[in-house]
Amino acid sequence: MEKLFKLKENKTTVKIEIIAGLTTFMTMAYIIALNPNLLTGFGAEGQDLWNGVFLATCIASFIGTCCMAFLANKPFAMAPGMGLNSFFAVVVANIAAITGTSYAKSFQAGLVLILVEGVVFILLSIFNVREKIVEAIPLGVRLGIGPAIGLMLMNIGFGSNAGIYSETGGPFYAMRDFFGALTSGSAKTAMGSGFQAMVLAVVTMFVGLFVIVALAHKKVKGAVLIGMIVASIIHWAGSAIFLGTNPFASLATASFLPPFADMAKTTLFKLDFSGFAQIGWFTVITLVITFCIIDMFDTIGTLVGTASRAGMTDKDGNMPKLKEALLADAIGTVSGAFMGTSTVTTFVESASGVEAGGRTGLTALTAAVMFLACTFLAPIAAIIPAAATSSALIFVGILMLQGLQNIDFNDIDQIVPVFIMLIAMPVSGSIGHGIGLAMICYTVIKVFSGKAREVSALTYIISLLFIIKFFAVV
Repeated sequence: MEKLFKLKENKTTVKIEIIAGLTTFMTMAYIIALNPNLLTGFGAEGQDLWNGVFLATCIASFIGTCCMAFLANKPFAMAPGMGLNSFFAVVVANIAAITGTSYAKSFQAGLVLILVEGVVFILLSIFNVREKIVEAIPLGVRLGIGPAIGLMLMNIGFGSNAGIYSETGGPFYAMRDFFGALTSGSAKTAMGSGFQAMVLAVVTMFVGLFVIVALAHKKVKGAVLIGMIVASIIHWAGSAIFLGTNPFASLATASFLPPFADMAKTTLFKLDFSGFAQIGWFTVITLVITFCIIDMFDTIGTLVGTASRAGMTDKDGNMPKLKEALLADAIGTVSGAFMGTSTVTTFVESASGVEAGGRTGLTALTAAVMFLACTFLAPIAAIIPAAATSSALIFVGILMLQGLQNIDFNDIDQIVPVFIMLIAMPVSGSIGHGIGLAMICYTVIKVFSGKAREVSALTYIISLLFIIKFFAVV
């Protein structure tokens, strides 16, 4: 392990790395069920396709994260990206409308788009183009990516990650509906039976957060993981006592056998090139560029922001072995296309493992093994309550805000793009969109303040591409 991952050089141990890997996995385990739900209309397109995408999610996440571990020796985990999977589902539906084929066949045609995107990224990574793009991001914006991601994590933790449904609708979000219900009887009534579930989610979230903070204050290794376990126990007990539900009921009828037959029938190497050709080349090019822009800047933002928090960047905000990390990300996307899922990308939840002490590829390898194990143990991973993962995301988000202290608040050229990004990233739910708006803002400020020559040619190109994407593609 020492020779492979250089643990001593990175001031870590096998125990710390494994705990960090488990922490990362637990904060992103939701993706193994949510991704097939989003890509198949929550099973509406058939159980066999759902099973195929489920296995593809686990296996592609394993392959991509292993590449991150061995190629880059970084503690980052990968899985099919949120936002990108929803966009892919919309694209597949549009392909079905254009070609008149079934959703399943259109899904297989859409996988070709993901394959093309992955191949493009492999070439860009090999020829250092993606590294040049990272270098083109102004230092102030780079320093602000981490705090912006922190706000996005907090937004996920306080908001959508603890969403509750009831007979009156939903989802109901903690920071909006719960606190609104405390001051308005009508709001409480409107939530119906979801109110009790919301109260339990909020209590779970804050107790877990307080446990993590208390343990972190005492410098307990694995504080995030322990806090999540405590929060899960509270939620399970509360569900049984106050909601009258059995949190483990799903285990009674769950199958622990991987549905390989369904995967082979629906997604494994099921790339429909003939259906892909029917889409039209202009549409294909537009879609590939859109996928590339979103994925590229989501990945770059996650890598730079999380690495900065872990002290893995130099004084100029550059991360060693960035090329290898980006290449691992590209390989993950290609493997995802072959397995049968949307774009695989580096997950921002990796920050939870970094905060737990993860510094090397052993953290990533641990998370990767857990993804592979989930082909057999998915029902167990599925009982981890969303509110428990919210505790971890909120805590990590708060810590990532500390990166703001590295920004020169006396330089208007820096702080305006950064604060635009701080607002845009959590509101849009996209790291790439936040960075894009910050880049456009930076470029415009420099041009109109008479400092146009300080902006590199590549920065102008990136800003222009984002403008085109925002106004012509979306």
